[in-house]
Amino acid sequence: MDTPADDDTVGDVAFALEGTSLPRDHAVPLAQALCARLAWLAALPAAGIHPVKVVPGHGAWGLLSQRARLLLRLPLARLPALAALSGCSLDVGGCALRLGAPRPRELLAHSTLYAPFVAAEDADEALFMQAVAREMQAMQIGGHSVCGRRQRIGAPGPAITGFSLMLHGLAPADSLRLQRSGLGPHRLFGCGIFVPHRSAAAVGA
Repeated sequence: MDTPADDDTVGDVAFALEGTSLPRDHAVPLAQALCARLAWLAALPAAGIHPVKVVPGHGAWGLLSQRARLLLRLPLARLPALAALSGCSLDVGGCALRLGAPRPRELLAHSTLYAPFVAAEDADEALFMQAVAREMQAMQIGGHSVCGRRQRIGAPGPAITGFSLMLHGLAPADSLRLQRSGLGPHRLFGCGIFVPHRSAAAVGA
């Protein structure tokens, strides 16, 4: 993607990561570390921070693979401002991360989307799915939804309850709209951010 982005063009920006580990529940400290570096990030409605993938396992800490990336979802017009993060070090919950150069990624329309975590008002799955249906209806988006397992994130601080969620049977325009806007609150904590997926098997992950 070599051409300048329009102001409303939302995409992902990827940073290579140097580091050894991260807290498995790193949503809050990661958001705090990035907002301390980018004063405008918290006020940007379209901005989201993807959860960083760590090596599967148990315990409070997860190892980072060499292929781990930090992904920010935001208007690509902000790409020049992200150059300030290139080569910088972040303290995320006591773990040091060094960021590489920002690289933009275009969002792709896909009929099946997956979000590892969508925030819910409470732990009731039926009420969560009703809220998802209402939000999709308000956006005039069709398709089918499959709820995954209940989870909690947010340390340190009050816990946020949510579920993984898969949406399938989406029209191309609806798929892109959902990826740009997400579902539910707490986008900077990685909530409600959808990515293309090929299989419904991930919903229980």
